[in-house]
Amino acid sequence: MTATRRPSLVDQVRSGLLEDLVSGKLAPGAKLPNENEIGERFGVSRATVREAVLGLMEAGYLARRHGSGTYVTKAPRSRHALDSTVSYTEMIREAGHEPGVMVLSNTVREPTEEEAELFDVTGTILELERVRLADARPVIYSRDSIPSALIEGTPPQAMFRSLYAVLAEAGHEVRRATAELLPVLADTKLARVLEVKRGAPLLHIDQVDYDTKGHAVMLSLEWHVADAFELIVNRRA
Repeated sequence: MTATRRPSLVDQVRSGLLEDLVSGKLAPGAKLPNENEIGERFGVSRATVREAVLGLMEAGYLARRHGSGTYVTKAPRSRHALDSTVSYTEMIREAGHEPGVMVLSNTVREPTEEEAELFDVTGTILELERVRLADARPVIYSRDSIPSALIEGTPPQAMFRSLYAVLAEAGHEVRRATAELLPVLADTKLARVLEVKRGAPLLHIDQVDYDTKGHAVMLSLEWHVADAFELIVNRRA
C-alpha cells in the first residue's frame, strides 16, 4: 500500500496564499501581510511563512521591495479540471474577472452529415460564433452548433448568456461531455478575433455535450488563449 503524502505546513501556507491570489483577495500591486500576521492566520512559524512566500516569489507571483515589503506582481492562472462540464461564464467570474461575450454570427442552416448523424435530426442547426471576454480581453473563440428544435422560441438576446443555462431552461440540461484537446497555432482569423500574434499557441477543444437522456445537444469547437486559464485533465486508473 502506498501512503498518501500529507501537505506540509509550507504547502498549506502556499496554497492558502495562492487561493488569495486566484480569488482576487490579493490583487496585483497589493502588499502582502507581514510574516507575523500570516503566521497567526495559518498557525505556523515565521520560518514556515518565509519559505512559502519564497516559493511564490520564485514563481514570479510576488516581489520584495527593499525597505517596503512584499507585493503581488501578477495573478496566477485559474485552474479548471476538464473531468466535468464547465460554464465559461462562471469560470471567468470565478477567476476574478468580469465575463463578457461578443456574438460574431448567429446562423440557422442545414446540418452537415456529421451533425445529422450526431444529433439524429433532419431539421436545421443553429450555429453561434462567439468570443468570450475576461475584463474585455478576448480569451476564447467558439463555434457552437445546436439543433434549432431544442431551443425553439429562445429569444436572440439569450445567445449572450451561457448556452448551458439556455439548454437547461429549454429542458435539455447538459449532464456530461466528451472532448478532444489539441495544441494549435493561431492562423490569420484566430489571431484577429483573439487579438494575439499569428502563430501564437492556442488550445483547441472539440467537444460534444449530452443531456440527461444521453442525447447529443451541442457540438462546440473552441480555441483558448494559452496563457488565460490553466485547464487540467484528471485521469483515473
